[in-house]
Amino acid sequence: MPNGTVISPNFGSRPFSEGDLMVRVGSEEINNAKTPQEALASLDAVIPFIELPDLAYGQDVKLNAPAILAINVGARYGVVGEPILLSPTEEWEGRLKNLTLEILDGDGKVLATGKGSNLLGNPLNVVLWIKDSLLAEGKQLKKGDLLSLGTITPMMPVQPNTSIRGRYTGLKLDEAVEVFVVFEE
Repeated sequence: MPNGTVISPNFGSRPFSEGDLMVRVGSEEINNAKTPQEALASLDAVIPFIELPDLAYGQDVKLNAPAILAINVGARYGVVGEPILLSPTEEWEGRLKNLTLEILDGDGKVLATGKGSNLLGNPLNVVLWIKDSLLAEGKQLKKGDLLSLGTITPMMPVQPNTSIRGRYTGLKLDEAVEVFVVFEE
């Protein structure tokens, strides 16, 4: 969904939000990548992303890995920002690893914060893990594929008649990048 989307807070049985990050595959050479630098060379953009998962189970159900996998890790919706073009440089690897993501409410109060390094120490390690998992299933990534790298911030339950904004600092050198969503009934 586009940045600024208005969505019902009841989009699922247990709707949540989380600050995430996506990358776009720029070359099928990614299927041969062995290092974070090789993975970065096969990407062409990073995309700010607020994921809106639905945990689907009742609050009394203890969630474990098989239960979460059974609901496709709760994937339901997501709000995407504008793609930011990447370069295969050490500087860009550092930006991805060191970015800060703050989730703010409609009044600007910080609700959660996280770093790019929350994603397996380096978001590019997640790219390699996704690539390896797909190759093990006989599948390959292709140019244009979007990869959700996982949550940088803790998941938060969605509240009616609120908004949240993800502020990414460090992706662009001179400014923060934001993506937001409004929850209205």
